[in-house]
Amino acid sequence: MEFLRSVFSRSNAEKFFGWSVLLSVIALLASFLDFAYLDPDHKKFLFFLGAVGIWRYSNATMHYVRGMYFLHWKFPRMRKAVDALGDSVLPSHVYMVVTSFRIPAETTYKVYQSVFRESQRVSVPVTVIVSIVEKGDERLIREIMEKEVIDPEQVRLVIVRARGTGKRDGLAHAFRALSRQMPDDDAVVGVVDGDTLLLPGCVDNAVKFFGYLPTVGGITTNEHCEVEGGKLVREWHTMRFVQRHINMCSMAVSKRVLTMTGRLSFFRASAMIQPEFIKDVEADYLDHWRLGRFQFLTGDDKSSWFSLMSQGWDTFYVPDSDTLTIEHPPDDNFFKATRQLMYRWYGNSLRQNFRSVKLLGWKRLGLFTTYVLYDQRVSMWTCLLGLTATLCASLLFSFEYLLVYLFWIVTSRTIVTGLFIFSGHKIDPMYPLALYYNQVVGSVMKVYTMMHMDQQSWTRQKTTLETGSANFDKVLNRWSSKAMLFSAVSIFFGAVALLLDISNIAN
Repeated sequence: MEFLRSVFSRSNAEKFFGWSVLLSVIALLASFLDFAYLDPDHKKFLFFLGAVGIWRYSNATMHYVRGMYFLHWKFPRMRKAVDALGDSVLPSHVYMVVTSFRIPAETTYKVYQSVFRESQRVSVPVTVIVSIVEKGDERLIREIMEKEVIDPEQVRLVIVRARGTGKRDGLAHAFRALSRQMPDDDAVVGVVDGDTLLLPGCVDNAVKFFGYLPTVGGITTNEHCEVEGGKLVREWHTMRFVQRHINMCSMAVSKRVLTMTGRLSFFRASAMIQPEFIKDVEADYLDHWRLGRFQFLTGDDKSSWFSLMSQGWDTFYVPDSDTLTIEHPPDDNFFKATRQLMYRWYGNSLRQNFRSVKLLGWKRLGLFTTYVLYDQRVSMWTCLLGLTATLCASLLFSFEYLLVYLFWIVTSRTIVTGLFIFSGHKIDPMYPLALYYNQVVGSVMKVYTMMHMDQQSWTRQKTTLETGSANFDKVLNRWSSKAMLFSAVSIFFGAVALLLDISNIAN
């Protein structure tokens, strides 16, 4: 009876209905198609194997194959080898750095409860270093510790009061407090965001890999999310975490994971207490050829990665070290919330992209990672090429082009969603829509962000970057950014015109 209840539950019924609607849409679009457009020998044949198409789908296939190879073949063998070594690969001490600022009390309680519980599952001493602003948080954290910690000798608490001027300052205060603890060379530090719950075994599963992989200086973890919002924003978030999981697995094959996510990442203490590392996290900056020097307001996870790579360390991903993030969208409106988040995420990635290629170089990054970083700069345009060319072709030639394009989008994104099953994350019939929305709107946001890299905002703190530039410089930067954006978009539409041979049609 319990099994039947689970099968016919409301959530399963909604998913069944969603998949039925999705497949019905595919069938309906197929019924309207002129199959001459799908005949390679016909003059109307649309889906020619062009260089852009081969490139984009080859990239996606390559990342997926690498990710599945790591997840289902390479990592399980590494996990087996680590488990065979037992406690011999454990660090001498684990430090957990937790930052909290303007987090709801209910979330704060759950987060610190999970931190103290996980600290007791590790069979080595643990010191929890808390960077907070409000006095009320300190009282709450001490109450949680008294309730959860059984052995005070194993788990210690260090409170650091930050100024509330941003996450980077809070982290820097905590890292300096860590350095005053004079950690051993083999000690490991976990950095936890104030809205991230540690799931059972996540600390123990991750920290052992530092003893097994001596060249690795940083390890990041597998994220799941619980989103406070409507159905659409929930599925958009979870879909992004599936994509993140696959890409992380792909980059872990080369030990070149591109970010030490701020949700939960682990570092060698010897690398973290270096003055250069703390400076990178506290006051990172970019020297831009047009915008001059400006500091990074957000993106501390990218700064910590860059600092590790500069010191010569590799970075890794442990897919069975799981966390649960409590996501609070910055706006109730789906479109406003997702645009704000994309603006912050993609801005961080692009700022780090340009600096990494320039300062680290391909010899340090490796050929594959260098290629991935260059591809990030181009993919924002190629993702918009199909939609733009199709809309123009539909207006100039035939409406059939739009129907064929819609059929291809719905079918291909449904296939991609089906392949997500092998990542171990759950899937939803809204994923094809979320995938395409993320591709198109995300590409637009990347294009805008690339031309305005000095403009930053923090979604939780509602603060923006003060550059300190003179008024003339601000005005010049603002208008030069608009001019660059206009020029780039004009070149893009010129390329689309050449692709469709509009000039011949006009003549």
